Amino acid sequence: MNKKLGYTIAFALALAAPFIGYPVLLMKLLCFALFACAFNLLIGFTGLLSFGHAAFFGAAGYVAGNAMKTWGLPFEASLLVAVLSSAVLGALMGGLAIRRQGIYFSMITLALAQMVYFGALRFTDFTGGEDGLQGVPRGKLFGVLDLGNDLAMYYVVLGIFIAGFALIVRTVHSPFGQVLKAIKENEPRAMSLGYDVDRYKLVAFVLSASLAALAGATKTIVLGFETLTDVHWTMSGLVILMTLVGGMGTLAGPIIGAVLIIALENKLGDFGSMMASSTGIEWFNTLGEAVSLVTGLIFVACVLLFRKGIVGELLARAR
Repeated sequence: MNKKLGYTIAFALALAAPFIGYPVLLMKLLCFALFACAFNLLIGFTGLLSFGHAAFFGAAGYVAGNAMKTWGLPFEASLLVAVLSSAVLGALMGGLAIRRQGIYFSMITLALAQMVYFGALRFTDFTGGEDGLQGVPRGKLFGVLDLGNDLAMYYVVLGIFIAGFALIVRTVHSPFGQVLKAIKENEPRAMSLGYDVDRYKLVAFVLSASLAALAGATKTIVLGFETLTDVHWTMSGLVILMTLVGGMGTLAGPIIGAVLIIALENKLGDFGSMMASSTGIEWFNTLGEAVSLVTGLIFVACVLLFRKGIVGELLARAR
C-alpha cells in the first residue's frame, strides 16, 4: 500500500514537473535515472560490479544519433536500433567478462569499455571524434507528434522512463529476479541447486546493457548531440556514484542518486556563473569546475554516514 502511494505521488509530481522546472534538464534527469536503475539491476540485485556501462550508454547514443541524422530513421526505429546494437555489444562483453568473478570481472569490463572509447575516438566519420556528433534532430513520434516541442518530448521521455523502470521492477520480483538475488547472496549455493549461474548472469548483463542503451539513446535525441564523455570510463564511475549514493539494491535509490548528482552538476555551475557576473569576482566561475570535488565529498559522507545509501538507510530506520 505504501509503495503504491509513493509511486502515485511520484507520478503526479513527474506530470507537473515541466510546468515548474526546465523541461530539458528534467529530461536529462530522467535519462540518467534510468541509466542508474539499469546499472543497479546488475550490481544491486546480481552482485556484478561493471566498470564498463558507459560503453552501452554512449554507443547507443552514437547509433541513435546517426540513425536520426544520417540514416533518416524515425524516432522509434532509432531507439530500437540503438538498443539492439548495445544488446549485441553487451552479449559480447558479458560473454567474456562473466567467466571471471570479483575484481577480475570489473577490470575486464573496464578494458573492453575503453576499447569502445578508443574506437569512438578513431572512427570520426561515425562519431565525429573529439568534436562529437552534432545536430541530431528529434523527429516525430509515429510520424505525428512533433518532438521539437520540449513539453511533448518531456512526456515521451517520461513514458520511456516509466516503461524501463516497470521492466526492472517486474524483473526483480519475478522468479528470474529471485535467482539473481540468490546468485548475489551465495553463488556456490545457487550452483549446487542446479542453476546455470553463468547463463543467468549473462542475461542480467544484457538486460542491464539494453536499458542503459535506451537511456543513452534517449539522452542524445533530447539534447541533440553526443560526445566522447558518454563513452569515457568517468561516465561509468558517475553511474556507480549515483547508485551508491542513492542506495544500492533498492528500486528508488538510483533515481534519488541520479537526481542529486545531475542537479548538483547543473546548479553549481549556474550558481558560480551568476555570482561571478553579479560580483565581478572570477573565482566563482571555478565552482562549476569543482563539481567533482563536491560529488566526491558527498560520496565520502555517504560511505561514512549512510553505508546503505540514502534510501537504504531510510528503509533500515523505518523498519
